[in-house]
Amino acid sequence: MRPLAVIGNVNVDLILGPAEPWPKAGTEIIVDHDELRVGGAAGNSALAWQALGVDFQIAANVGSDEFGRWLRQSFGTHAETWPERPEGTTLSVGITHPDGERTFFTTRGHLPRLSLTDVLTVLDGKRLAGGYALLCGCFLTDDFTADYSAFFDWADSHDIAVALDTGWPLDGWTEANKQATRGWLARSSCSIMNEVESTTLTGLSDSVDAARALKRQMPEGAIVVVKRGPDGAIGIDADGTLVSVAAPKVTVVDTIGAGDVFNAGFLAALAAGEPLSLCLEAGTRIASQAISTLPRNYGGPLSLKNGEAVR
Repeated sequence: MRPLAVIGNVNVDLILGPAEPWPKAGTEIIVDHDELRVGGAAGNSALAWQALGVDFQIAANVGSDEFGRWLRQSFGTHAETWPERPEGTTLSVGITHPDGERTFFTTRGHLPRLSLTDVLTVLDGKRLAGGYALLCGCFLTDDFTADYSAFFDWADSHDIAVALDTGWPLDGWTEANKQATRGWLARSSCSIMNEVESTTLTGLSDSVDAARALKRQMPEGAIVVVKRGPDGAIGIDADGTLVSVAAPKVTVVDTIGAGDVFNAGFLAALAAGEPLSLCLEAGTRIASQAISTLPRNYGGPLSLKNGEAVR
C-alpha cells in the first residue's frame, strides 16, 4: 500500500441540535444532542483513517489553550511534533437541523498561522515517497496557502502525488480564488471536490461536464472526483474513463464532515491499488456509514474487494 498523509485544517467542533425553527434573538431553546469532537477537513479525514486502521501522517497546528491540548491528545503520536501557536484554537459551533444539514459559526483562531515550515517539520518526506498527500482547508490556512508553490515543489521532489480538496472559499468563488485554484489543480494528481464546488468553479451546471473541465486543467494522467452527496460520486480515471457509483440509502443523522470521510475511504482504496470504481464505492460506503450513525461509526477496518483489510 502506498503511504498517505493529510495536510490542512484541524480544529474543534461543538455540535448542537437539531434546531427548528431557528430561535428568535434573545431566546433560548433546548436541543436533544451535543457533541464536542475533532473537526476540520484534515481532522475528519485523519479520524476516519484512524478508525479504518489505515497508517497515515498528518501535518497541522494547534492553539495555545485547552482545546489545543485536547486536539493534540486526540491524535496521540501523530501530533507530537505539531507546532503550537499563541492564538486560541479555532472553534466551530455547528447547529444541526432536522434534515441533517447544518449551520456553522467559526472563529479564525490558529488555522491561518499554519506555515510551510510547520508542515515540512511534521511530514517525513522519505516515508511518504511514492504516496498520496491530501491537501485541504486551502482557504483557511493563510500562511501555508501563500507558499503552496514551494509545497508542490517539495512534493514533486519526493514523488508524492497531491490530492486536492479546496473546500469552499470564505469569500466565495471570486475570480482571484478561481485563478488560485486553477494553479493548484495544474500541479495536483487528483482533484476531490463536491458537486457545488466543481460546477461553481468551472461555471458549468452539469457535474460530468465540470469534471471533464477540471481534468483539462490538470497534468496528464490526473484523476478527477466529484462528490454528489446522496447521489453518490463520479470520477474520471487517468485514461479519461468516466465512472459513476450510487450511494447507499441511509437515514441521515449528521452530514458534518461527510466529504472528508469520503476522501479518507477513497484515498485508502486508491493507495491500495484498487480501480477507480472500487475507490469511489469505498468513499461513498464509509461516508454513508458515518453520517447515519450516532455516535459516529466508520464500519471498522476497510475491507476491499480482495478481502484484505487496508492497514
